[in-house]
Amino acid sequence: MPFRPVQSEKLSSAVVRQIELLILRGILRPGERLPAERELAERLKVSRPSLRDAIGVLQEQGLLSARAGAGIYVADVLGSAFSPALVQLFARHEAAVFDYLSFRRDMEGLAAERAARVGSETDLRVVQTVFDHMRAAHDSRNPEEEAQLDARFHMAIIEASHNVVMLHMMRSMYELLREGVFYNRQIMFRQKTTRGRLLEQHAAINDALQARDPEGARAAVESHLSFVEKALRDQQRADALEEVARQRLDHETEHKPAPARR
Repeated sequence: MPFRPVQSEKLSSAVVRQIELLILRGILRPGERLPAERELAERLKVSRPSLRDAIGVLQEQGLLSARAGAGIYVADVLGSAFSPALVQLFARHEAAVFDYLSFRRDMEGLAAERAARVGSETDLRVVQTVFDHMRAAHDSRNPEEEAQLDARFHMAIIEASHNVVMLHMMRSMYELLREGVFYNRQIMFRQKTTRGRLLEQHAAINDALQARDPEGARAAVESHLSFVEKALRDQQRADALEEVARQRLDHETEHKPAPARR
């Protein structure tokens, strides 16, 4: 018979499983500091020796790391998603920007469709809250905060889709975006109409999600990222034309006409 005696689980093993799930589900994020040992033991209702055993196991697994004098942190497990050589290769080739946007359009469209279907009411409140912050940052004309909230808005949608593989894959993609490997949102702000259009597009995405309209949510995400792609292509073309104009100006400045003969 395929049965085995039931064994009680060690407290430290239960702690390991709980922290693993929090990391897997994206609730505990890379670089996040865990509470102090005494506080964490009290929250988990375990002894400090049991907690230390669990922390040791998680450190051996590479999920947690200790920083001298600073505490225990969630390890940067996403850092290995792209090798340094590949990141540098992305940064050297502009074509990677548009492949990146195409990938995001496909993945985030799917995530938005799924979030509208399976996201909880709390998930949708998170999306709404982040969008409200985006609107406030837009009104106060704080582009740096807008950029940070833009990424948070899209991640909130991915989190609401409840697919842990997509969550961690896209979070690693956003790390590259945050580091400016692909593009800087400020580039698009050179075009006067872009800020308002971006806010309108995020509003359309949010409205479709709040209405639980899967097809509408996907279409709104795809439309938004297509707009971003066009805005970047337009800016690249404008920059190239400006460079040609500057070369002409330099040439004209260097070659002054000879004075007329009398």
